[in-house]
Amino acid sequence: MIGTPEAGTRAGGVVATLAFAGTVAAIMQTLVTPLLPQLPAILNTTASNSTWVITVTLLVAAVCVPVTGRLGDLLGKKRVLLALTVPLAVGSVVCALSSSVVPMIVGRGLQGLGMGMVPLGIALLRDAVPSHKLSSSIALVSASMGIGGGLGLPIAAAVAEYADWRVLFWGSAVLAVIIAVLVWTLIPDVRPAAQGQRFDAPGAVLLGIGLVSLLLAVSKGADWGWTSAGIVGLFIGAVVALLAWGAWELRTREPLIDLLTTARPRVLTTNIASIFVGIGMYASMLVFPQLLQLPEATGYGLGQSMLAAGLWMLPGGLMMMVVSPLGGKLTDARGPKLTLMCGVTVLAAGYGLTLLLSGTAWGIMVALMVINSGVGLAYGAMPALIMGSVPLSETAAANGFNTLMRSLGTSIGAAVIGAVLAQMTITFGGHTMASEAGFNVALLIGAGVSLVALMIASLIPRGSGPEGAVHVAETDDASTDQEHSLARA
Repeated sequence: MIGTPEAGTRAGGVVATLAFAGTVAAIMQTLVTPLLPQLPAILNTTASNSTWVITVTLLVAAVCVPVTGRLGDLLGKKRVLLALTVPLAVGSVVCALSSSVVPMIVGRGLQGLGMGMVPLGIALLRDAVPSHKLSSSIALVSASMGIGGGLGLPIAAAVAEYADWRVLFWGSAVLAVIIAVLVWTLIPDVRPAAQGQRFDAPGAVLLGIGLVSLLLAVSKGADWGWTSAGIVGLFIGAVVALLAWGAWELRTREPLIDLLTTARPRVLTTNIASIFVGIGMYASMLVFPQLLQLPEATGYGLGQSMLAAGLWMLPGGLMMMVVSPLGGKLTDARGPKLTLMCGVTVLAAGYGLTLLLSGTAWGIMVALMVINSGVGLAYGAMPALIMGSVPLSETAAANGFNTLMRSLGTSIGAAVIGAVLAQMTITFGGHTMASEAGFNVALLIGAGVSLVALMIASLIPRGSGPEGAVHVAETDDASTDQEHSLARA
């Protein structure tokens, strides 16, 4: 396969298909953001109930990502990718036909399953792409999460402003069908690396309960009250469920996620860094749209329309696509650890720029381009670090867990930044809104967590070779599985 023109064409089709699938799945996350102010009227519900349209997608994606990763290792990544297009399409149709909040929440939950495409796609690259293209391909498909978020906002804003909101979901359904056709025709059907092993259903249930409890508490803490009985109960339930899950995973012979592998210093440190990168990425996504759209009379708002704000932010999303091949080349030359460190350094520098340039729309656009360049480099490096440290039979599951860590970071970032902006407010024109000082504190938090991510990334043990040993783990499958079985016995 390697070195032939046909192989290069096939590999290009695989990478393009997986990057497109990841971008569409990520677009689903931001699809309804411009509609939030209108959702209570559209769905005949309260503002509080309408926020579940976003929350449910986050919760379903968090539970789905590690589960579908493991199913990909067991049943075949192509098969599971195809399966995920079904709820993505069905959920889009349900949302398009909805006139009340319950079916909309159901449809959005089905759409959340699509996020499982991203780690599956990254893992599939290890099976289908020549080694000399692997690092750049990983970087592009991994960055599709950010690319989709960057593209989704202006596209959704344009549709919401100039067309019927249902067009968003009919378009999503069409995109899901296109993905299914591309996967069916272009993605190779590779024998599952963990074929014959059983699926860890108890582990999936315990992890799902723990994640839903944790993310629900984090996302709803500000609304329900951090010391309320519901939030405290959710945090306690999360701790109990996750501890029980960890104990079960260490005892069972074929776990959903191999915690012995996850505890390897290289994997563990990368996953911890992923949480902080997720926080750093999300801070800008919360701050900049508000700064762009607040009235100029406030003294710090820029008075842009919803569509204009999305267009000012669009180049930032495109920068991830631009830097991903550069990150792949850097990984090939110097290893993914250095690429990750460069990424979080650029991320911190971007937040530094915001303190100087946030007074104009042009300044925000430039700062966001720098921030997203850093995110693109970091997001491309983390899967390479993970895949260089796990056996082939756990590639998809390990990538799913890393994606989960990123999502946990964005959830924590949303909660922390949201709390800061809710506490530091002014009253303008009879409305309460975040103050300039609140936005500055949020941006300083973004810079701070980026520097923390840099310190953590510097502690990642080096791999054996300039490519971060992405292929070494393939030869260690048998011995690694045997060691882990002995450790559990």
